[in-house]
Amino acid sequence: RDQAYLGVLVDDLITKGVTEPYRMFTSRAEFRLQLREDNADMRLTEIGRQMGLVDDGRWDAFCRKRDAVSRETERLKSTWVNPRNLPTEESTRVLGKAIDHEYNLFDLLRRPGVAYGELTGMNGGSYTSPDVSRETLGDLQEAVIEQVEIAAKYSGYIDRQKEEVERAAYYEGLKLPANLNYMQVTALSIEARQKLAKHRPETLGQASRISGITPATISLLLIHLKKGGFKGFRSPAEESQAA
Repeated sequence: RDQAYLGVLVDDLITKGVTEPYRMFTSRAEFRLQLREDNADMRLTEIGRQMGLVDDGRWDAFCRKRDAVSRETERLKSTWVNPRNLPTEESTRVLGKAIDHEYNLFDLLRRPGVAYGELTGMNGGSYTSPDVSRETLGDLQEAVIEQVEIAAKYSGYIDRQKEEVERAAYYEGLKLPANLNYMQVTALSIEARQKLAKHRPETLGQASRISGITPATISLLLIHLKKGGFKGFRSPAEESQAA
């Protein structure tokens, strides 16, 4: 569900079933921030290669783009701009105002209205990299720059979603107590209690895929299990803090 909309569609049809024609809405994907158009190749090309669907030419282009994005992102994070070396006029033109202390290029790129080309072109292009030039990357240049910009500007949201994916993966295989009496979980609606009692899911992941069981229901069930002292119902971070 965190790799592609096709995965969301297949999972919904298999686990939840349908009572009417199925429509694939983005709202059905809880991790849709990861399922962006710009990173489709990053998500799926390696899987396609393993299945023999990606030829050598396409694989080579993908590897070049992936490596270029990684190198440039690291370069931006390790390249610092000192206000003493950046004229106020130049800083105001590109960043909207003068900077008062050192920033790395990645943090400056996160600012609204700051574009990659203008940022790296400050001071006569002193912050540009030959590795991201048209001569080096050819037709991949624009795609690499777009990927780097998105990674910078939405890094906070993207990192938060990655944490949600990791948390979901942890709970996906978390076994529910076999003797849990769902009818006693008063925080849940009568309908939710009846469905859980009927299906008796083995894991929290299975429970979340029962038709009519919402993310809010799963959250309430988790709270009940944590308060009830059921072993294992803490995220890895919470477990380490408790230890």
